[in-house]
Amino acid sequence: MSHNPIKLYRHPLSGHAHRVELLLSLLNLPSELVFVDLAKGAHKQPEFLALNSFGQVPVIDDNGSVLSDSNAILVYLAQKYDNGRWLPSEPLAAAKVQRWLSVAAGQIASGPATARLITVFGAPYNAEETIARSHALLKVMDQELSASPFLASTQPTLADVAGYTYIAHAPEGNVSLADYPHVRAWLARIEALPGFVPMQRTAIGLQSA
Repeated sequence: MSHNPIKLYRHPLSGHAHRVELLLSLLNLPSELVFVDLAKGAHKQPEFLALNSFGQVPVIDDNGSVLSDSNAILVYLAQKYDNGRWLPSEPLAAAKVQRWLSVAAGQIASGPATARLITVFGAPYNAEETIARSHALLKVMDQELSASPFLASTQPTLADVAGYTYIAHAPEGNVSLADYPHVRAWLARIEALPGFVPMQRTAIGLQSA
């Protein structure tokens, strides 16, 4: 079907924006990446605040439908352009995906994502606490992934798209993945999916070694 490219307002080092970029690619949807210069405060300018009043990337503009919040965008794209593969409609299966979207907005955001903000962006958080939170999360994820190839199902879903980026880039925030073989195997399974696109790596933290 003919479709104007979906505009994705993003920053190349934002894991939240990468989630959306990844799903657009996995769904093979034409997209146009619009660079938002976070370092220069472009996300706090009136023009961008008109797109997202919270002043955060990502934002999409899908032929006039403007939407922000990475997980909300994932749900929208899956419901509009997918056939139930990435977001199942059966209530229990859908709830299992939602559980991990909550983890992505909760424990992943306050753990690995924040740990990376400290090293990559110089954010003023307590590294020791943040790294400890990250390992508490990774222990749970490793245990769950020991019994299932993907987070919410035997097939990849939005749960995996939402969870992937900040876990894959956790070493940039000095969070080692060495003790979590099932998590590492899961990351490799996502990276092997047709249409996978990586996020730019930052040579910092453990990633600088």
